[in-house]
Amino acid sequence: MAGDRASDPSGLQLRELALARGGRSVLREVTMDVPRAAVTVVVAPSGAGKSTLLRCCNNLLVPDAGTVLLDGAPVERLPARELRRRVGLVAQTPFMLPGSVRDNLAHGLSVAEAGEPVLTAALAAAGLDASFLTRRAAELSGGERARVALARALTRRPDLLLLDEPTAALDAAAAAHVAATVRGLAHEQRLGIVVATHDLAFAAAIADRAVALRDGRAMEGEPAAVLAEAGRAGAVAGGGAGVGEAGASGEADAGGGASASGGASASGGAGASGGAGAGGREAGASGGAGAGGPEAR
Repeated sequence: MAGDRASDPSGLQLRELALARGGRSVLREVTMDVPRAAVTVVVAPSGAGKSTLLRCCNNLLVPDAGTVLLDGAPVERLPARELRRRVGLVAQTPFMLPGSVRDNLAHGLSVAEAGEPVLTAALAAAGLDASFLTRRAAELSGGERARVALARALTRRPDLLLLDEPTAALDAAAAAHVAATVRGLAHEQRLGIVVATHDLAFAAAIADRAVALRDGRAMEGEPAAVLAEAGRAGAVAGGGAGVGEAGASGEADAGGGASASGGASASGGAGASGGAGAGGREAGASGGAGAGGPEAR
């Protein structure tokens, strides 16, 4: 794997990331790769730093030490608008603007960028039909909001996507659709995708690569081995049910956002972690938003 890191600088590369909050080390010397055209899952219990790690990937949080590279260039050298277009973050609890789904998808885009074919194609990729364009965002279910947020990210034509607990608040059928969508985006549209989850069944269904966070350190390896070890080590809490079925036990993430985490066993059951990023920021150009308001651009 070291040889791969030396020879292929494409996608995201995290090198020796460290970050502490409130006197506690959240990330410790985290090194991992996120190549294009593959799904990389990050598994860990709620509060273990998954959301924090995602926010470091597009510079919404700045690590205390270490480097994040996008195609070999440090992310802090890229303009924020460009970075968050290229690396979209979809929060576990996406922020919906007032108005219609069309208004949400078109927000921040030019008239040319927000043409109906672009918006309907993004909805289709997220598993929603064109009729959703006229739906009021305030009337959407939790699962529909999650998929509209994914569509909103796709309208920006990102190179990579960061998905924070995408099966939270979804039933098993909707979670299965999200799994198929994520794999299609990676393998057919050649996106690099990072999925933070503690639903090991969902992770197993989508993973090309897997990383477990334990005590702030990243353990990377073959998905089957990583996920099996995560289950033995208790990377998910016991007691959940099917893939994508969420519970709720409000636990604060080290990145500043509240996360609702549901119990789950190694064979299934999703939790949910996410919420507002540090300082009220969230997904940038991808479509999430912090507690303080709509996405930063």
